[in-house]
Formats: sequence, C-alpha cells, structure tokens
Amino acid sequence: MQPSGYRQTSPGRLDATFAALADPTRRAILARLAAGDASVAELSQPFDISQAAVSKHLKVLERAGLISRGIDAQRRPRRLEAKPLAEANEWLERYRRYWEDNYERLDAVLGELKTMQRRPKPSPRKGDTR
Repeated sequence: MQPSGYRQTSPGRLDATFAALADPTRRAILARLAAGDASVAELSQPFDISQAAVSKHLKVLERAGLISRGIDAQRRPRRLEAKPLAEANEWLERYRRYWEDNYERLDAVLGELKTMQRRPKPSPRKGDTR
C-alpha cells in the first residue's frame, strides 16, 4: 500500500527510463533533442560511433518512451518526449524532500548545540568545591 498523495508510476516504465538514462551517450542524445528535433545523421555527428550504434541507442530511448519518431518528408526526425522524465523527476522529488526534511532537523539540532555552547557558564558559588 502506498502513502496517500503518492501517485504510482509504472515500475517497468520507471526502470526503462533509468536504464536508458544510465548511458552517457543516450543522455547526450536527449540533451541534443532538448534543443529541437534531429535526424539520426544529425544526432550521430558529435559521436565517434557509427550511425548504426546511434540507432541502437535511439531504440533504447524509444522503448523507454523518452523519444518519438516523426515524419517530415523523407526525414524521420527524433523528438524528445518529456513525460517519462517528468515521472522520474517526480519519483526522485519525494526522496529530495525526505532528505531536505532530515537536513532541516539536523540544522535545528546543530543550532541548539551552538546556542548551548554560547551561553555563559554560571560562575561557581562561594564555598562550592566543585
């Protein structure tokens, strides 16, 4: 059972998104597509790999739903699909909030300790042998 307020993302889709993002070439392709649609040839240019290898990366990104293929006359430009990235970000956001809450509590404790250290220590009373 999941806590209220948390929408469940399909585990398979989330797994596919993170698996696709695990490769630096695929992340670079997504970064390029964030600037606009591009063909396989255009996407291949900055890489020292074959167009066939880039096509394999594109298939992984397509299966994960991170990109789609358009049709523009003879071109088949690839387009970034943001929804899976938004879902992954939403999943990660829950954990960011969790850690921020923990850090805020830690900051409060550290603040209390600093305040305690700054307080002047009471001077010993006359006749006190401590």
